[in-house]
Amino acid sequence: MHGCGNDYIYVNAMQNDIANPSEFAVRWSDRHKGIGSDGLVLIGASPLADFSMRIFNADGSEAMMCGNASRCIGKYLYERGLTTKTEIRLQTLSGIKVLRLHIDADNKVESVTVDMGEPIFKNPKQFLADIAPSLGKSPFKGDLEGLFVSMGNPHYVIFTDDIDQVGETGPVMERHPAFPQRCNIEFAKFTPEGIRVRVWERGSGITEACGTGACATAVAAAQTGRAGRKSSIIMDGGTLTIEWSEADNHVYMTGPATFVFDGEITIK
Repeated sequence: MHGCGNDYIYVNAMQNDIANPSEFAVRWSDRHKGIGSDGLVLIGASPLADFSMRIFNADGSEAMMCGNASRCIGKYLYERGLTTKTEIRLQTLSGIKVLRLHIDADNKVESVTVDMGEPIFKNPKQFLADIAPSLGKSPFKGDLEGLFVSMGNPHYVIFTDDIDQVGETGPVMERHPAFPQRCNIEFAKFTPEGIRVRVWERGSGITEACGTGACATAVAAAQTGRAGRKSSIIMDGGTLTIEWSEADNHVYMTGPATFVFDGEITIK
């Protein structure tokens, strides 16, 4: 399945136990020798919520949360008959998230709104100048200001006209000493249609979309006075609508989820 091009392999762990998901995430995510994906997602039972999610990046590292994956899980659970609920509580490593399914006339999940919880801010570390010498030149053009926002996983959002530096600058910033646990990096610029964003995801590299990254970008834009509390975030694979509610301080993400194919693979 994919959400705006952010594609993962989904396994119903209630039927198929995966003993070593990190190993298989690496093996199966290989786009030349495996199935090909941004990572592996296990859909499981939960003692605290309706269902649970574990997500493993393409490099085998376990992620805290993924907004695109959570929308896909909502569609999977409803359309495969595992639930009749249109409001699903999903347990993740960053807490329980609430999925609200929007059903069309054919009883299919047209889109999903995810309550992503409250953003967490930290004082942004002014380390951008330190990165330039490691590349041999300054990688940045335009506005260098960035903001750290946690959406259950860490994001550093930079507003710049040069968003295509993502492939060069992203990997350096992901592993910069300022981020002991590594970090997701967003490069964002404003267009008449919305905020155009390219993402370097921690553990996966450049991805077509990142749900938590879209949320972090919208929040950072509002927090720095660049935008209001509702934004269209245009990513490589599609557009997400993000609203940072004044009523409860929660961030709500709405977007599509798409089935690509089903298959079987033998675990050796």
